[in-house]
Amino acid sequence: MSIAQARTARSLEVRELHKEYPTPAEPLVVLRGVSLDMCPGQSLAVLGPSGSGKSTLLNIIGTLDAPTRGSVSFDGSNPFALPPGDLARFRAQRIGFVFQDHHLLPQCTAMENVLIARLAAGPVRAQDKDRAQQLLNAVGLSQRHAHLPSELSGGERQRVAVARALMNRPMLLLCDEPTGNLDARNSAAIGELLTNLAAQDDVMLIVATHSQSLAQRFGRRVQLQEGLLAES
Repeated sequence: MSIAQARTARSLEVRELHKEYPTPAEPLVVLRGVSLDMCPGQSLAVLGPSGSGKSTLLNIIGTLDAPTRGSVSFDGSNPFALPPGDLARFRAQRIGFVFQDHHLLPQCTAMENVLIARLAAGPVRAQDKDRAQQLLNAVGLSQRHAHLPSELSGGERQRVAVARALMNRPMLLLCDEPTGNLDARNSAAIGELLTNLAAQDDVMLIVATHSQSLAQRFGRRVQLQEGLLAES
C-alpha cells in the first residue's frame, strides 16, 4: 500500500450533513448540508459564534448524535450502521474528545483520570499505566500524576483532559471550545499542545472555537455560517 493509500484508508469523509430539531412551530434547522474531508495529521478549526452549530457538528462527527440526513464515514465505513454497543466501542477506541469543561472526576488523580479512557476496552494493564504516564509527561505534568483535580490549576486540568483524550490512540481528536475557560497564556499553551501532539501521533484534529488566535494555529480554518461551512 502506498503512503497516499494508507492516508486515505484512515480518512474522515463528511457528506451533506443536515440536522434539524423539532419545535412546536417548525423544525429548528442547525446544519444545512455540511461536507468536509480529513486525513491523518491534518488540523481544522471551525469558527463561529455561540449558537452557530459548532457543537452540533462535532457531536455528529463524534457519533454522539445522529444527523437528520447526510453521512459520516471513517475508513470508508458508516459508524451509524453499527449496533449501539459496537458504536460505543468504536467511539471509545477511535475518537478522543476535549470539551470546554475538563469533566475530570474529582475523586480521581490525574493519572486515574487519564486511565479512565482505557476502561471501556477492559482492565487496565501495565502498558496502559506506562502510556498514561508518557502522556502526562508530554503535557508537562510529569510531577502531578498523583494530584486530584482540586489541586491543579485550570490549565493543568485541561492538560489532563487532553492526555485522557489521547489515551486510546484515537484516529480523530475533537475539541469543543477547549480554551473557553482559560486565560490567554493557558489558551496559547493548550493550542500549541493540541497541534503538536496531534501531529506527533498523526491524528486528525478538529477544533470548534470562536477564538481567532486559537484558530490561527491550525492548518485549515472554516467558518460555520447559517448552517454551512465557508473557508475562512
